[in-house]
Amino acid sequence: MQFRPFNPPVRTLMGPGPSDVHPRILEAMSRPTIGHLDPAFVQMMEEVKALLQYAFQTKNELTMPVSAPGSAGMETCFANLVEPGDQVIVCQNGVFGGRMKENVERCGGSAIMVEDTWGEAIDPNKLEEALKANPEARIVAFVQAETSTGAQSDAETLVKLAHQYDCLTIVDAVTSLGGTPVKVDEWGIDAIYSGTQKCLSCTPGLSPVSFGERALEKIRNRKQKVQSWFMDLNLVMGYWGSRAKRAYHHTAPINALYGLHEALLMLKEEGLENAWQRHMNNHLALRARLEALGLTFIVKEADRLPQLNAVSIPAGVDDAEVRNRLLNEYNLEIGAGLGALAGKVWRIGLMGHASRAENILLCAGALETILSDLGADTGRVAPQAALEEALA
Repeated sequence: MQFRPFNPPVRTLMGPGPSDVHPRILEAMSRPTIGHLDPAFVQMMEEVKALLQYAFQTKNELTMPVSAPGSAGMETCFANLVEPGDQVIVCQNGVFGGRMKENVERCGGSAIMVEDTWGEAIDPNKLEEALKANPEARIVAFVQAETSTGAQSDAETLVKLAHQYDCLTIVDAVTSLGGTPVKVDEWGIDAIYSGTQKCLSCTPGLSPVSFGERALEKIRNRKQKVQSWFMDLNLVMGYWGSRAKRAYHHTAPINALYGLHEALLMLKEEGLENAWQRHMNNHLALRARLEALGLTFIVKEADRLPQLNAVSIPAGVDDAEVRNRLLNEYNLEIGAGLGALAGKVWRIGLMGHASRAENILLCAGALETILSDLGADTGRVAPQAALEEALA
């Protein structure tokens, strides 16, 4: 076998993540590497923390990126907050609620599951029933934006309910941060995690997290050590905490943090509300075209994520064939269904830098051509001008 430098094909990423990375971010990551305790790098870390506080809409002092992907952010929250014997209510309406359950059990806790149909938002009434039936529970965990279905739950209401029953909250905002409202302080979220590779337009590999004072109090008063040395916030805080007393914990992914800094700077320049509106506007334009093709969404409009569009695959259409043709003929990636939705839906992302008009035109036009070639009975196809009018 001959080895040579790897030159990846140029793709348009419109799946569930990663999303297209903005050229500014790629350029930032190519800058010279310096030491992770260099005073210049330490100053940049402070800026990353402040910019993440803006993105999360919080004043939480412990707001930082975990040096690993979003799944590690999830594990950081559970490993620090769940001790053996703890009862944790986990709301599940898709794949990632199931991963929360797995984390609870690996920490020695007991997961009390509140199940909702995949593609539907979490039902607050079911959560309240579980809280009443399990008075020993002290944590509620849920996914705000379920990436496997494109459903968005009412985080504010769920957090309020949890607090009424003296429970801390752990919230998954991997797909929502930067794309739809996430308001940590206003909603009272205790612990939250996200990822860099979706609506922040950055590369995978970092997981922004934020912990409020109630969560930190539980962490400080643990009866047992956190099971993971790397994710133990009592240790990590020595590195990401006070600038004046910063101590070595691990070698941070320096160039990846350059990229996150640039991504967050771009979010600040655009403005959070403007970013949220851009994602919604582009969702509406894509929806107009997909519905003109006869495609239907699996999530009702009120609960639908604008940045992650899950549509039913037309009867008789081969899921893999369409996605392979999109990749091979158009260099376009969309996502397959997961779990119970495998082979039944396509997940089309409009996240971060991928949420722009030219991507919508490319995706809609390619799907129209391929479905027509396959003889799919998707209903009347509206002229391309209809999409262009929606975009305008």
